[in-house]
Amino acid sequence: MSVPPLLHFATGARSPEPNTRPPLLDPSVTGNTECAPRCGILHRIQPLLPSLAPQPIRSLTYYSLKKGKRKSVKSVPKRFLRLHCGLWLRRRAGYKKKLWKKLPARKRRLKQHVFCNKTQSKLLDKMTTSFWKRRNWYVDDPYQKYHDRTNLKV
Repeated sequence: MSVPPLLHFATGARSPEPNTRPPLLDPSVTGNTECAPRCGILHRIQPLLPSLAPQPIRSLTYYSLKKGKRKSVKSVPKRFLRLHCGLWLRRRAGYKKKLWKKLPARKRRLKQHVFCNKTQSKLLDKMTTSFWKRRNWYVDDPYQKYHDRTNLKV
């Protein structure tokens, strides 16, 4: 079995590598030919570096002005239902829109509730307070059999 010369460790010596990378100051690498001789090195290697600006994150959290407590986003409890096991239920998008031109099978599918995935559930948990995460006991709750799930990782 032949081993490439760069990975051959039995001899302890590595074969010399040819310099295949062009130097960083070369304007052909950075693509910035008009300011190559006059600009600083930071401007020349900036396209090669990853962006240092913070990326936007949609984990919206509101705080009250008086006490500084976290507040829930009001649209989350209106649109979603949280089960005690940590899953969130929602309606399908467009279930009330333009029903006159939808087929009966599609209308039937739109009436169904669906579970949110793990990423969405974590996001919705961040957007609500502990008040919406506590267990509620309702008389004749239609979701009673869904509140407790076994072998479920959320």
